[in-house]
Amino acid sequence: MSSLTGKTIAFLTAQTGVEKPELTDPWAAVENAGGTPEHIAPEAGSVQSMVGDVDKDETFEATVAVADVDVDRYDALVLPGGTVNADQVRADDASVAIVKAFVDAGKPVASICHGPWALVEAGVLPGKTLTSFPSLQTDIRNAGGTWEDHEVFHCPANGWDLITSRNPDDLPAFNDKLVEVVGGR
Repeated sequence: MSSLTGKTIAFLTAQTGVEKPELTDPWAAVENAGGTPEHIAPEAGSVQSMVGDVDKDETFEATVAVADVDVDRYDALVLPGGTVNADQVRADDASVAIVKAFVDAGKPVASICHGPWALVEAGVLPGKTLTSFPSLQTDIRNAGGTWEDHEVFHCPANGWDLITSRNPDDLPAFNDKLVEVVGGR
């Protein structure tokens, strides 16, 4: 397994609706590989997780507000899913700008389930191949990306690495690829 020692990975969510395992499992993978995860949201403070789209679960602490993000501090970005979370992230101009800034800096982005909606909104998918929750296929294609059905997909095209998976069942493969790609840089 690759090491993330000395690397800081940003996790961007909305204030509510993040799919709990899509936040906690990659977070643990980053920590287990020696990296430092950091939770970013529109506002620093409480973030409500969910299991599915209706069942509230734990709350987590976002320690950095989107307005205070310095992309240069981070080695990669993770976009967890959750339909509610992903919809709110893509509707927040400042969050979308952060996503675009990571891409413009050539930094890896890992996104699972509905998380790629932020990539669609950021306009960064032309020339990229990715996977997601199947209902995003048309959005991804309309944004210039190529959608494929894979457990995990790594696309290095256009000078930045994109790691994507379909749903929480794919988290083991997603986490391994995240650590491998970011650890190999």
